[in-house]
Amino acid sequence: MSFPLAALTPPDGAPDLALACWRALVLGIVQGLTEFLPISSTAHLKAAPVLLGWGDPGVAVTAVLQLGSIGAVIGYFWKDLRQLGLGLLQGLRQRNLNGPEATLGLAIAVGTVPILVAGLTIRLFFYGAYEASALRSLPWIGVVSIVMAALLALAERLGRRRHNLEQVSITSGWLLGLAQMLALAPGVSRSGSTLTAALLMGWQRVAAARFSFLLGIPAITMAGLAEVKEALTSSSLGGALPLLVGVLSAALSSWLAIAWLLRFLQRHSAWVFVFYRLGFGVLLLLISVGGSGG
Repeated sequence: MSFPLAALTPPDGAPDLALACWRALVLGIVQGLTEFLPISSTAHLKAAPVLLGWGDPGVAVTAVLQLGSIGAVIGYFWKDLRQLGLGLLQGLRQRNLNGPEATLGLAIAVGTVPILVAGLTIRLFFYGAYEASALRSLPWIGVVSIVMAALLALAERLGRRRHNLEQVSITSGWLLGLAQMLALAPGVSRSGSTLTAALLMGWQRVAAARFSFLLGIPAITMAGLAEVKEALTSSSLGGALPLLVGVLSAALSSWLAIAWLLRFLQRHSAWVFVFYRLGFGVLLLLISVGGSGG
């Protein structure tokens, strides 16, 4: 790591509530800064607390912290969402869903179906096995990060970057929804998988990022709300107040990350994220090898 881990650790003897709020603040910032960048927030929320000696916060806490990110993206794109909703309603009234807003709304709805079905299946039948599986281990996340870096590099090389949001289709929404579903595997990155798929399909970078933000709203919101009760009783953060601190810090840092990424992609490629994911994956593998050897 490029900073001393001790700097993020409160001194011994800190009150339990203060310690819990501090950890929630750090995790919320990590969540917010990584949710919308193609580097996997789940991977960082797994790796950061483990490296800091706090342990895995668990699926429930991770999902609820994402509600802060959703609040940020809804606030940031409120005008777009309002136009999208009005366009969809107008299209339904006129029985004409060929307008750009209506088509975009349908593309998001259709694209939400794959992750919704897969997520509900895991939640209802495989939740315990999923949370305890090797998929949440640092070696797995390291390997996945390297694989996703290679795919993003391929997308940067091959993508023609011709299409924008006005050219979205229901079919493209479905295909990007399938890509989003892959993010149920820790380390894949929801934004990374959808951005990679969109670039391979010929989308412009900023358009791909904006659609990824909008596509994530239904899925992340439902996942977070489904885990609120579990997260409140989780011992990893210690109650409602620390969880609130985490959600608020995630919201603020997410807003900053969204604004930065959209400006960045207007002038730059996604290669910086390719190199970051490669380095992050290699680091996790080295830490895993060192830990098993020690």
